[in-house]
Amino acid sequence: MPVIAQRPVRTPVPTAPVAPPPAAALPATISGTIKAINVTGNQRLEPDTVRSYVKLVAGQAYTAADLDQALKDLYASELFADVTIAGADTGNIVLQVRENPVINRIVLEGNKRIKEEKIRPEIKLAPRQIFTRSKTRADVARIIELYKRQGRYAATVEPKMVQLDQNRVDVVFEIHEGPKSRIRKINIIGNEKFSDGRLRGEMVTKQSGITKIFSGGTSYDPDRLAYDQQKMRQFYLTNGYADFHVVSAVAELTPNKRDFIVTYVVEEGDRYKFGDIDLESQIRDLKPDTLKYLIRFKKGDWYNAKIVEDTVDTITETAGLLGYAFADVRPDFHREKESLTMGVTFQLADAPRVYVERIDINGNTITRDKVVRREFRLAEGDAFNGFRVKRSRDRIQSLGFFQDKLEIGQKQGSTPDKVILEANLEEKSTGQLQVSAGYSSLEKFIVNASITQSNFMGKGQEVRTSVDYSVYSKSINVGFTEPYLFDKSIALGVDVFRRDLNSFNYVNNDRNTTYSQVTTGFQVRAGLPLTEYWSLALRYGLSLDKVSLDKSSFYSNYITDPVTGTSILTNTSQCDPLLAGRYLCDSIGNRTTSSVGYSIVFDNLNDRRRPTAGRRFVVSQDIAGLGGSVRYIRTRAEGHQYYQVIKGMILSVNGEGGYIYSLNKSRGANIDKVRLTDRFFLGQPEFAGFDIRGVGPRVLRVPYDSNGNLVTDRSQMSDDALGGRAYYMGKLDLELPLGNGARELGLRPSIFAIAGSVFGLTRPATTNIPVAGQFREILNTDGTRLCYDAAGVNASQNVTAGTACPSGLAIYGQSIPGFSEVYVGNTWKPRVSVGFGVNWNSPFGPFRIDIAKALVKYAGDDPKLFTFNVGTQF
Repeated sequence: MPVIAQRPVRTPVPTAPVAPPPAAALPATISGTIKAINVTGNQRLEPDTVRSYVKLVAGQAYTAADLDQALKDLYASELFADVTIAGADTGNIVLQVRENPVINRIVLEGNKRIKEEKIRPEIKLAPRQIFTRSKTRADVARIIELYKRQGRYAATVEPKMVQLDQNRVDVVFEIHEGPKSRIRKINIIGNEKFSDGRLRGEMVTKQSGITKIFSGGTSYDPDRLAYDQQKMRQFYLTNGYADFHVVSAVAELTPNKRDFIVTYVVEEGDRYKFGDIDLESQIRDLKPDTLKYLIRFKKGDWYNAKIVEDTVDTITETAGLLGYAFADVRPDFHREKESLTMGVTFQLADAPRVYVERIDINGNTITRDKVVRREFRLAEGDAFNGFRVKRSRDRIQSLGFFQDKLEIGQKQGSTPDKVILEANLEEKSTGQLQVSAGYSSLEKFIVNASITQSNFMGKGQEVRTSVDYSVYSKSINVGFTEPYLFDKSIALGVDVFRRDLNSFNYVNNDRNTTYSQVTTGFQVRAGLPLTEYWSLALRYGLSLDKVSLDKSSFYSNYITDPVTGTSILTNTSQCDPLLAGRYLCDSIGNRTTSSVGYSIVFDNLNDRRRPTAGRRFVVSQDIAGLGGSVRYIRTRAEGHQYYQVIKGMILSVNGEGGYIYSLNKSRGANIDKVRLTDRFFLGQPEFAGFDIRGVGPRVLRVPYDSNGNLVTDRSQMSDDALGGRAYYMGKLDLELPLGNGARELGLRPSIFAIAGSVFGLTRPATTNIPVAGQFREILNTDGTRLCYDAAGVNASQNVTAGTACPSGLAIYGQSIPGFSEVYVGNTWKPRVSVGFGVNWNSPFGPFRIDIAKALVKYAGDDPKLFTFNVGTQF
């Protein structure tokens, strides 16, 4: 007969302690003398081992109570699943035992939210150990506690055994995780001055709901509730309620263990105003009258504990700026119940002027000490200055070599007038190997590979190389930067690059390549500080540009007059203005650019990677003409200002502009001196709301329809952006704060408004080929026309221009669709767009989406509502 496999039977493990049988199970009248003690049922344990757990000895008198205690002792050993005692009436005691099984393996089932490697360390049962119910109960409790820490109070764990041969078992923990327990309701009792909603807004914990999907504050956390009590107290104290306190805070779990209901009972008390305000200083050099200007409130203002704390910090920082690192400022409060006033006296205790004894740097295992020390604005032996300590912290943080929230501690030195500065660092990875692939609405499919080490060999040097490839652009770049040349405050860098760009236009929503630009070159950079915040950057660059058009699409054997459309047949193929446009034909060719430039930079940002405060301003000029074939002066200026409106809400104000002046000789009528590839362009991605190069001067090639009328459908027109000599752009960006859950996801939404324009171009020559003359007349080089027969293949006859061909012969021509070129967009007037964008550091890589509406645009501009970029890293 075939053998049918059966699923192993799982036996639930009782989680309640199993007590031995009560004493009444044995007759109370039993007594006598023990003649012998035998053991049966044991498999692994020796009989003497079993007898060692009881207090019974052969030859000893016994009673029922003694036998009952023996049962309890055997169960307490946790070695036996079942124990009975026989022979109580004869004195031949038999201990009948059934040993607890040996654990074969531990199995976890149902755990999805917590990985197995996090649960395993909490389980004390292990293979080859003796199975016991008490250890099982403890393991169940520990697993449930793990889930409670995640806010899953409805989680249950059911232990089960699978019986195997040789008295072995598999222990299976069947886990039912249940939903995350959330805060269903927050009740506040006793508040009269402020509504429940206003107080809930101050709390980190939030009520669950549709609007809080991305918030991490809706889950239950006892520590967070305690913090919310402090937040409520702080809120009331900042509004003058000095007697406020939380009477009680209770969190009740609903019967289904899915939600919590939190109830706060509060007493608001009376509202106070500031009374007499004074400042006392025991430091001889710091007179009270010179510090009182730091107090920003006055008698009669509503009491605000936050303003008092800020004033203490301001006085302490000011004392630190003057060299008193350990200045102690304490506010002394004078509460008047009758008048409901709170007087404050700031007491500045005596302290010596402090000097820096030494600077300790800890935690840098890769980064060399000198890399950190050169960012300090203080040296050993200098007078202490709190502002310079903060500035040193910002500079070290901006290196990007260490974890965020770096602080420079201050310790008492060997004497009261000395301080030890201690930078406790935690290094992070500074090398990056990235291979990414993605899709962009601008560049279509993109592949990028880059290797960057911003702290090469711990010296603070940057080495980088990158390769980018897409359908319309390709580039390779290799660079090196030494921020402190010969340990001096001089930065030196070099970049070698090759960039291959294909410009394009749209016809019937098809993206068509127009000209190709290949640039190969290098640049040498140097920078040196002028002051703490001002610096000077110098550079020299040499590059070779090759601009070309597709010969099969834009070249012909004719020299064409763009006004009349007549062409002269030649033996050489060249750019045909009727096919490409004269503005493109004028741009092709090879040229060398040798340029020198400088930038003057002001920068006091608190973090160069992701600033939240400070400003940066740059003025730059590049002069081309030290050799090479291109001559111009390009001037640019840009400024950035950052404000932290509230925690997590960052407002940035950005502006930039530029102008390029050509030093070349005139290139002819209707031809701008500044070449197409040297001009400024605006559009995506810097100007959301418009397509790439979607703002500014351009030529629209408008075709005629079958009825001889110019089409009005923009999608049927070719669109060539020409750029401009001048441009400007301003942007307001407000990064919006989100809950902890959204921040953990890496979401950074913002709203923005942008205004700008590019302009200042000489009007180019345009062509108009009416539909009535949809051919171009072919002339010989001597001005005579070609006459052919109807087939166009027999011997030709040359006639003078303007003379009719002989009978039977016709003018030889080439059919060209009629079109009219229209020059538009050359205006300084601003284009304006507003929109919403989201940066997301997704698990698949960086993702950026912008939805922007062009509010103000002019003829020829290309608006675009939606753009995105997404990639993946592997």
